[in-house]
Amino acid sequence: MSLFYLIPLLPFLGFAINGLAFPKLSKSVAGIIGTIPPLVAFALSLQLFLNFDGQAQIYTLAEWIKVGNLSIPFEFQVDQLSLLMLLIITGVGTLIHVYSMGYMAHDAGFGKFFAFLNLFVFFMLILVLGANFTVLFIGWEGVGLCSYLLIGFWNQKNSYGDAARKAFIMNRIGDLGFLVGIFLLIQNFNTTSYSVIFQEIAAGNVPENVGLIAFCLFIGAMGKSAQIPLFTWLPDAMAGPTPVSALIHAATMVTAGIYMVIRANVIFELSPEVLHFVGWIGLATALLGAAIGLFQNDIKKVLAYSTVSQLGYMFMGLGASAYTASFFHVMTHAFFKALLFLGAGSVIHAMSDEQDIRKMGGLKSKMPITYITFLLGTIAIAGIPPFAGFFSKDEILAHLYHHDFAMWCLAIVGSALTSFYMFRVFILTFFGDFRGTEAQAHHLHESPLSMTFPLMVLAVLSVIGGLINLPHFAGGNEFLAHWLAPILPATGEAAEVSLLSLEMGAPLLAAFLPAFFAIYLFGVQKSVPAADESITGIQKVIYNKFYIDELYDVLIVKPITVLGNFCFQVVEFLVIDLIVEGVGRIVAYASTEFRRIQTGNVGYYIFVMVLSIAVILAVSLRTWIL
Repeated sequence: MSLFYLIPLLPFLGFAINGLAFPKLSKSVAGIIGTIPPLVAFALSLQLFLNFDGQAQIYTLAEWIKVGNLSIPFEFQVDQLSLLMLLIITGVGTLIHVYSMGYMAHDAGFGKFFAFLNLFVFFMLILVLGANFTVLFIGWEGVGLCSYLLIGFWNQKNSYGDAARKAFIMNRIGDLGFLVGIFLLIQNFNTTSYSVIFQEIAAGNVPENVGLIAFCLFIGAMGKSAQIPLFTWLPDAMAGPTPVSALIHAATMVTAGIYMVIRANVIFELSPEVLHFVGWIGLATALLGAAIGLFQNDIKKVLAYSTVSQLGYMFMGLGASAYTASFFHVMTHAFFKALLFLGAGSVIHAMSDEQDIRKMGGLKSKMPITYITFLLGTIAIAGIPPFAGFFSKDEILAHLYHHDFAMWCLAIVGSALTSFYMFRVFILTFFGDFRGTEAQAHHLHESPLSMTFPLMVLAVLSVIGGLINLPHFAGGNEFLAHWLAPILPATGEAAEVSLLSLEMGAPLLAAFLPAFFAIYLFGVQKSVPAADESITGIQKVIYNKFYIDELYDVLIVKPITVLGNFCFQVVEFLVIDLIVEGVGRIVAYASTEFRRIQTGNVGYYIFVMVLSIAVILAVSLRTWIL
């Protein structure tokens, strides 16, 4: 178990070596140095998983914060939940590192990019290994920093820097709520350690403001996992290189909010109103993300809004206390969404950085591996059996069916939208006639093995990933439900379903019918989305993302800008500068005048001294007489 400490340490060493040696190291050496740490960390995580005896272990590295009765150690926790997260982060992370060796091969910042990737993995491992909310918060803020560094990696364009700052600032808004929740935990329990807090609650020591604590923690999750209203940063995060999109959207940062709610399930279960709020926020986000994805023409933007939507499904599951189902979807989503993003990167790489699907088409024969793997990822996310997405998303839907029928109905609509926009992207990209330029057509080729190998691995996982938690009606033993049971005492399990019931039939129709419609519309009819200037009506509203960014700009950004300019031009110049500079001018004038009495003449000084004594005596005499 002593090797456990190497899991977070190795990626940090990779960051330090590549970060300090860049740009002296060659690209091949930098790639190897960057890829080996997460690979070895995955091997160690797998060893821990296979040898785990079912008992959670807490490892205290140091006494960190100790003030009065408050004691917050720097401690790690290895249990059922953290072990699964270790496997996801290091496993998918390693594949993304391998992919990056091919994708970033011609980039001048190759070594720096791998350093940032390693740092991202390091902070994510700290986040999931932390045994208290404070250590978790270190990783929480660390991945926020790394997202800023990676989204704005190609900083030659101002728009990329704007996207990085947007992600950083919007996450800070959510993090403020998270911090308030942590402070409330300290106020009530004098600690942030999971084990102590959960034991206190189990013993009946439930704070009166537990609902407020849960709500504040969820605000942090809203920012990190891109839920309404703090979701607009995630689609803009596409400014970073495609491997960054896969890392942020699939295996790491955006799952942090889901992980935190699952970890704090004891607190949330005491707050049914907050859980209800969590579920409906997830539903609204799922529908909004899916609707916007319908008409997007940037291949990465479609996948970005798909991520927003899928995160909404995870939060719907959490709102229904279906923690196992939500985590199951976290796992399968890591497989097929990483596959789809890396597949999109392969297409963009072949298309000379073109991302508009209206300028693609006919890539099936030119990129057979990318085509097949992207198809498998599309089928998985659409929820078509027996692929991974079917079992994980439909398990959430099964819980919703028994939890809130109205929510289930709306979730089915979101599932149908997902199937349509994903097959729309797939058909427009790989079928029909090529719609790009001659130069792009000449450049078309399959990606190198370093990029296609991760695609093939993720494709296999997207196909068989559902076996991880195969339900009883499909002949499985629901491994995840049993594995996570010790830390999810409040997990609600859905009833067994019939294959011929509405509960099962509606999700299947939502997966198949929109897919057939998209195939007919864009494959058979060979329809191509209209040019931007030709889009009108409701389609224009949706294409422009319901003008939510513009709304935020009018309601929040511009008023803050006006206030800032007022403070700068009025308060700063007319108040602060006037007072500060006025005092300075008075002192300067007074010193100039008082300097005149410093003549250096002894007789003058004696005269002033005598005059002063006379004044003092006169005042003293007047006081004595009165």
